[in-house]
Amino acid sequence: MKNQVIVITGAAGGIGSSCAYALKDYKLIVSDSVKEAVDTTVQKLLNDGFYAVGFPCDVTDRVSVNALKEFAKHQGEFKGIVHTAGVSGTVGNPRKVFNINLAGTEIVINAFYDIVQKGSVMILLGSMMGHTIEANAAYDSALRNPGKDNSFSVIEPFVKNDADLMYNFTKRGVLLLCKDNAMRFGRKGARIVTVSPGVILTPMAKKALEEHPDKMKEMEAVTPLGRSGYPEDIGNLVKFLISGSADFITGTDITIDGGVLSQILK
Repeated sequence: MKNQVIVITGAAGGIGSSCAYALKDYKLIVSDSVKEAVDTTVQKLLNDGFYAVGFPCDVTDRVSVNALKEFAKHQGEFKGIVHTAGVSGTVGNPRKVFNINLAGTEIVINAFYDIVQKGSVMILLGSMMGHTIEANAAYDSALRNPGKDNSFSVIEPFVKNDADLMYNFTKRGVLLLCKDNAMRFGRKGARIVTVSPGVILTPMAKKALEEHPDKMKEMEAVTPLGRSGYPEDIGNLVKFLISGSADFITGTDITIDGGVLSQILK
């Protein structure tokens, strides 16, 4: 597998880093928006015996994403991309959440579709919160086409300047993009899957815990497994989804939340 290349966006984050550590058998291209964070992550992986190279990328910029794709294309056999880059509602800016989480995801899908081949897989990071937004013709078309000029303005009235709610909407959009691209990828013999974490104890989640302690505690109390998740839980699932054991899984979402969504939506 050492000649097979995996790109990881958001690789300096808690989930992205854990995905990298779960994929030691591959050549890793470590990407994030900040060069210093990329360099630090790459050096850590190299020190731990991984094959890793870095390439900073702004997922909201088509030119930057295309440059990452071109770099990946020349590193070896393209096996896949694990797209974990994203922000939570704690950034306090609905437009930023929309641009990074949803518009950026569409850019990544379209760019890397060019180099997927038989056996390739694209894994997108969703969220269990995407499942809390109901289907609605008033905004679903905009979620499915975030690159259109009016998409943000269509969704904006439904979120009422609430960045946390916009996060939920963007994650529904990621789920829809996965389904909409399944056939397109399948024609190339490639797969596309979303992974939707519940409460995972990343630095981003810990910040949310500090800002909304009661909400986070309530969530844990209704989690059947009685705990929050760890970044390693996501890394282990991603490793499976990239492997040959998951060759018949595509166009779907896998929720990894300790069962909490089953209680929220029942």
